[in-house]
Amino acid sequence: MTRLLSPAGSRVLFLGNEAIARGALEAGVSVATGYPGTPSSEVIESLATVARGRNLYVEWSVNEKVALEVAAAASFAGLRSMAVMKQNGVNVASDFLLHLTASGTRGGLVLVSCEDPGALSSVNEGESRYFAGMLEMPLLEPADFQEAKDMTKWAFELSEAIGNVVMLRSVTRMSHASGNVICGKFPAKTRKAVFRCDGPIMDSQTGPMISTPVVAKHLLRQQKLKTVQALFEKSPFNCYTGPARPDLLLVTASACSLYAAEAVEMLGLQKRVGILKIGTTWPLPPRLVSGHLRKAGKILIVEEVMAFLEENVKVLAAGDPKLSKGKTFFGKYDGTLPFAGELNPDIVADALAKIFKIRRDALSPSYLEEARKTAAMLPPREQTFCAGCPHRASFWSIHNAIALDSREGFVCGDIGCYSMAALTPANGYWTMPTLHSMGSGTGLAGGFAKLAPFGFKKPVLTVCGDSTFYHAVIPALINAQHNRADVTFIVLDNQGTAMTGFQPHPGIEVNALKESVPAVDIAAVCRAIGAKVTVCDPFDLAATGAVLTDFLAEKGLLKVLILRQACALSPEKKGKKTFEMKVDEELCLGDACGCNRLCTRIFRCPALVWDRKKKKAAIDEVVCAGCGVCASICPQKAIVKTPVASAFASGG
Repeated sequence: MTRLLSPAGSRVLFLGNEAIARGALEAGVSVATGYPGTPSSEVIESLATVARGRNLYVEWSVNEKVALEVAAAASFAGLRSMAVMKQNGVNVASDFLLHLTASGTRGGLVLVSCEDPGALSSVNEGESRYFAGMLEMPLLEPADFQEAKDMTKWAFELSEAIGNVVMLRSVTRMSHASGNVICGKFPAKTRKAVFRCDGPIMDSQTGPMISTPVVAKHLLRQQKLKTVQALFEKSPFNCYTGPARPDLLLVTASACSLYAAEAVEMLGLQKRVGILKIGTTWPLPPRLVSGHLRKAGKILIVEEVMAFLEENVKVLAAGDPKLSKGKTFFGKYDGTLPFAGELNPDIVADALAKIFKIRRDALSPSYLEEARKTAAMLPPREQTFCAGCPHRASFWSIHNAIALDSREGFVCGDIGCYSMAALTPANGYWTMPTLHSMGSGTGLAGGFAKLAPFGFKKPVLTVCGDSTFYHAVIPALINAQHNRADVTFIVLDNQGTAMTGFQPHPGIEVNALKESVPAVDIAAVCRAIGAKVTVCDPFDLAATGAVLTDFLAEKGLLKVLILRQACALSPEKKGKKTFEMKVDEELCLGDACGCNRLCTRIFRCPALVWDRKKKKAAIDEVVCAGCGVCASICPQKAIVKTPVASAFASGG
């Protein structure tokens, strides 16, 4: 039995995302959807493992907007549902979310946003809390693992009580850390899906589920917020610890409440600092917050990343002249805490020390000096493509084709492992000068391609991954074809959503429930819109280079190259070598070759190393994935590949 189905009353060590999944099960969730994105992916993955036994439908949707739409359909039919994504995904879902908060919901619907302060696994650390304020929907933020489970369950109940979507926000340190959780009961009854649409337009339980009439629906949504505020005033997820009349009131939420508590203890300020931990961060419960603001003259707001809570606390205080008089607020706007990056107990402790004028040396000078000496001895560990990564081979060919073309072409980038091509020459051969959201590379390339009348002459290429193709690229690709954009479009098809854990996508013949489903072929889609399409194995450098050279020479049309090769870390390929690789030391000329150590300095696969004693290249057999590509780049043919008898057949 999976631990997600542990009996009521049992104490279980859950990942934060597993605690959220358990809370959803205890709430009686029927439909769970999402799009893979770190740190959110484990919520859907956990639910998928128990779906059949719990009469639960789980789906990896093509993108976050569709995930929310599928979840909303279940809610409209009276079922409890949830849509799970990371902070970037809320941006994608926001178009439908704007209408959903206006139309309202029926069965409890929870939008789970797992966010990434510090951008530990993201291209930005943007957050979604402002959507809660802008779209007027309740926002909940669990502060520990027990709350992650309990608050998720309550979020469904709250959603059902007000007839609207509720946002539950987690952060990386909550989603990907583990803690003990006491399990509750599962519901005894299951619901039947029934969708009524024959009632009055303003009746969200029986009428049509539409977001108009705009003003009337908007007023109704605001009335729901008044109900939410009243509930939040009494919520057990808001609590205060500390003296009755603190010298400073620390207002915080989410994982920052743990940082705050530790920082107060580190400085021995338990008798001087009171901590108001708010779990219901939007709309703020005004009486609760105001009551605590009156107790102290100094207030510090601790949160990640933006000053969402700080702004709302200040607005609340400004609305009552008696409440705001004589108050000093500390937080991000006055520079006490940073406006960017992840917080930790030391950062909060430094802020408290600054306010209280306490001298604090987190580390002794001698320790810092030794740490600096040690750090100087460590070899650099730069980001790079994995050994055997097909993207290294792809960008090697792309870079060389652009160089041979000699018109200073460039690649419009996208989000994925291949984003490293936007970094340094050592990692990605510096071919990708633009990098934004999923699918934006194709839209940008289409735009650049129409600038010829203004003197623009550089050839434009664009890349995306296979999962990204389905997620966001198709509209931009159709736009490029329709407008006759001269673009070379390259799909880096590594046959799975590799960056987040190899979750299936529409190009795979299996879904989240491990059921057989029809795959949607990328090449067929591209041919259907009229594009010229070629499929290659990126490990075949000669064939790939030839196609790219021809594509760059052809003008006035959309050309699609699909470079298909499974990720070296994929479950079906990991640890299975196609070739045994070695360096023939007699053929390797080292520094005398004239290639300037092309293999170890430029191609730079982690399995290719420089033997300082022999002054020749060598292969690290433990690291080597056996793809064989490096044999194609050595001008002396000193890198030798020998087929493995039981080699894993891979590629396109």
